[in-house]
Amino acid sequence: MEGPPVEVVGQEQGTGKAPPSAVKDVAFGSTAGMIAKIFEHPFDLVKVRLQSQPPHLPARFTGPVDCFRQTIAKEGFLGLYRGISMPLVGAAAENATLFFAYRLAQDSIKRGTGAPANAELSLGQLGVAAGAAGAVASFVLTPIEYIKCRMQVQMLSFPTTSTSTSPSAPSKPPGAIPLLFSTLKTHGARGLWLGQTGTLIRETGGSAAWFGTFEAVTRFFLRQPPTSPLSSSPSSSHPGEKRTKSDLPTWQLLLAGACAGVAYNVVCFPADSVKSALQTSDELGGAEKKGFWATGREIWKGRGMRGLYAGMGVTIARSAPSSAIIFGLFEWMMGTWG
Repeated sequence: MEGPPVEVVGQEQGTGKAPPSAVKDVAFGSTAGMIAKIFEHPFDLVKVRLQSQPPHLPARFTGPVDCFRQTIAKEGFLGLYRGISMPLVGAAAENATLFFAYRLAQDSIKRGTGAPANAELSLGQLGVAAGAAGAVASFVLTPIEYIKCRMQVQMLSFPTTSTSTSPSAPSKPPGAIPLLFSTLKTHGARGLWLGQTGTLIRETGGSAAWFGTFEAVTRFFLRQPPTSPLSSSPSSSHPGEKRTKSDLPTWQLLLAGACAGVAYNVVCFPADSVKSALQTSDELGGAEKKGFWATGREIWKGRGMRGLYAGMGVTIARSAPSSAIIFGLFEWMMGTWG
């Protein structure tokens, strides 16, 4: 997941503060997500290439470091940013959809339980709201990730000038727009949602883990007594008022965001692996199309548990700082322009 924006509770109890506008939530969250995407894209490319290795063929890469090395050697440093156009679009679309749906889901839970609009939901209720928002966002993300994943593995099967024997062979692989129209022509609009099951599982469970972990960590810090070294400094608090996330020091928000990023990816990583394998089968010359569960069984049979978690290490390495970047930037923009 690419990482969703920071959840900011509406009107906090005891503060009298008006809730930030949904427009600012979406704008700041989308901006933070796009900036974080620039940092994390090389790691995501390596993850997808590791996940997409056909289980019936010898592994092309021995691990993340080898994948980085081969990519730079054959495609140059900019090769690590292949396919970044779609993730940038996806970061904006995901954050806008996810945060808007998350806000609506929280409002629905409050209305359903008879809670006041400024009530603080429990972690379980926030998890339900986040899971519902992730499910909605998955339908926006799947077409974007489908094109992105295909672009990220193109160079693994694209013939180079030295190996191509056809004078009419294209000099470079197609970009996002040609791939989009090619998919529509070959498979119809439905083809863009190949891998939807995997995205749905990943986004539903991952979003619940993401928001839930962030809330759990920040609430832990907010519960610390003033004398605790983990407590925010008294000068940053509002005397006589309940402390909120805005009272936490930057390092605690960044740590909470990093923990959330790790939780998001750990929860449903095998589903993401199966999704990547499905979405890149055309580029890598896969056999006949299989469904989500059939592809999962094939990966398990060919590579076992290791195949389902291929790229997990590099994903954790990028998800923690990336999520921290999103939280840090969002809070800074909200404090500056909110």
